[in-house]
Amino acid sequence: MVNAIIVVDDGSAEPIRKSLADFPVTILRHRTNLGQGAALQTGIVYARKLDADIVITFDADGQHNAEDVAGLIAPIVQNQADIVLGSRFLPESQTRLALSRKFVLQTARLINYLLSGVLLSDAHNGLRALNKTALEKINLTENRMAHASEILFEIKRHELRYIEVPVLIKYTDYSKQKGQSTHDSIKVLFDLVLHKLFK
Repeated sequence: MVNAIIVVDDGSAEPIRKSLADFPVTILRHRTNLGQGAALQTGIVYARKLDADIVITFDADGQHNAEDVAGLIAPIVQNQADIVLGSRFLPESQTRLALSRKFVLQTARLINYLLSGVLLSDAHNGLRALNKTALEKINLTENRMAHASEILFEIKRHELRYIEVPVLIKYTDYSKQKGQSTHDSIKVLFDLVLHKLFK
């Protein structure tokens, strides 16, 4: 099995190519910042060209734990799911969140369910694994943070098998700075409603 690491540089002020010159990674760069959804779609398109069997999406803000990868891919290897979604709210997860953040995420999961018909324990978790079927079928058009909900629309539309597994999210000052604010969450909801109305 050949493993490939794809890094999408979404228009960073200082290109990361020099910083990663000594690492065995493929760097794909957007000239301007397009958003996390656009970065994921760029990575997905490239992974299709590689004819990947399993793809893992992994945020670059330091929140995710590489040790969770084995648990993510296990249901795919065992042919139990087409897409596996990480959750910080399953009992086995040891992630600790502020009550305000937990309220926002729990509200978002209910809104996601009303719009997509897919009920998850965690609304927006960037740690996922996709098999070849999911990789070929999922196409993201939401460039920014609403892509996380758009993935649920794609799961429902293509009748993909899905499962959640517990993952640990580590919150640091940097990751909190990069994450969604309450204002951002309202904008995501607005984008979702427009997506539902006009797609």
